[in-house]
Amino acid sequence: MATGAAPRAEPLALVNEGLGNSSYLVALGDGRALAVDPERDPGPYLAAAESRGLTIAFAAETHLHADFVSGSLELAAHGAQVLAAAEGGSGFSHRALRDGDELDLGGLRLRALATPGHTPEHLSYLLLDGDRPAALFSGGSLLVGAVARTDLIAPERTEELARALWRSLQERILTLPDDLPVYPTHGAGSFCAAPASAERTTTIGAQRAANPLLAAASEDEFVRLLLDGLGTYPPYFLRLREVNRRGPAVLGPSPAALPALAPEEVRRLTGPGAGAGLVDARPAASFAAGHIPGAISIPLRPAFATWLGWLTDPDRPAVFVLEPGQDRAGLIRQARNIGYERLAGELAGGMAAWQAAGLPVRQISVVRASEVTGPVLDVRQAAEYSGGHLPDARHIELGMLTSAEPEPGAGAHPEPGPVTLMCGAGDRAMTAASLLARRGHPDLAVAVGGPGDWAAAHGQPLQTGP
Repeated sequence: MATGAAPRAEPLALVNEGLGNSSYLVALGDGRALAVDPERDPGPYLAAAESRGLTIAFAAETHLHADFVSGSLELAAHGAQVLAAAEGGSGFSHRALRDGDELDLGGLRLRALATPGHTPEHLSYLLLDGDRPAALFSGGSLLVGAVARTDLIAPERTEELARALWRSLQERILTLPDDLPVYPTHGAGSFCAAPASAERTTTIGAQRAANPLLAAASEDEFVRLLLDGLGTYPPYFLRLREVNRRGPAVLGPSPAALPALAPEEVRRLTGPGAGAGLVDARPAASFAAGHIPGAISIPLRPAFATWLGWLTDPDRPAVFVLEPGQDRAGLIRQARNIGYERLAGELAGGMAAWQAAGLPVRQISVVRASEVTGPVLDVRQAAEYSGGHLPDARHIELGMLTSAEPEPGAGAHPEPGPVTLMCGAGDRAMTAASLLARRGHPDLAVAVGGPGDWAAAHGQPLQTGP
């Protein structure tokens, strides 16, 4: 098999740990740079380029993303040319590429490879140094230990796209040199991956040898393995693809502050009929010790955007409760990255100001996971639950515990009576408890820790399977 060549400078990965995605900045050797699948905030890309004496000349999109708002238009506002698939039908100025189209980057060339599967219009980009393959930006086609899911377009197209992905892999990607570096967009922690390794980059040969989906003996087996591994995903995936096709609003770098709202203003904005949602982004322990009745607990952490998008309405203004020292700019960046732009502000003075105003406060009990007794509701993803849970624990994924009352018999709420919420550490369990408290469930506790802590303390094995 032919031998690849390393790029002149290894692409710089800019990783979003919360969404599980990687963007790349590629130095082109003439003071210019290429950005691949940039996220919405242009700041990190512009800063990385400036620190290296580069100007971002191109922003390449492998596909219409469902899990984040693209930042290519943000970079276009700073002079970059946007490269995107012609079949995507993007409604903004861009250079439309089809299979085999090449772009001269000044010594390097970028070749578009049609690799439908994850999405119908999906392109991978082969970077060539002369005639030698130097790097493959595989987007959502070939991942590390996985491939990207094919069920984000429409249920009736899932198998069709899985078969298209098999052909893309066999006929386009696996024909490339074994030592060719591969830079995927989706990775560990991404709901687009099905499933994924903790590694972010790989080579063609490494995936040929170790990727379980590539070991499938036939197209039918590949499709079965892929579809069997699909889990749930956040509902905002269903709208961001169209946002990216039309072209998102250009907002510029995230601001450093949220507007400050007095306690009475927060009460007015979030009261009955007022329309604003109330998100408490403090750590779970702080929420348990005292919170505003009706607030949803979504601790500010790398996965904040996922749960904000999964559990709240982007069309409602959002009011936040935070503690001193928390990263306000990071919160805004995460929210904007999934298309949440109606950020009304934060409670000025935090919970201390709310309590000083004599306004009501609620608490939620916490218990060490090792000391949990009685009914348990495990709110982790199905694969996590199947891998090991407390004996007789009931299972409902956090994403199913919406703030609205479910239909009778829907199974998305616990039985009446005392219940302890459990996840892997406590953050998701506290979010679940906040949703159930909004619904009026009176006897809730949250486990700090996870099933492994209980098993270690009791010397008992966890129960496996659904």
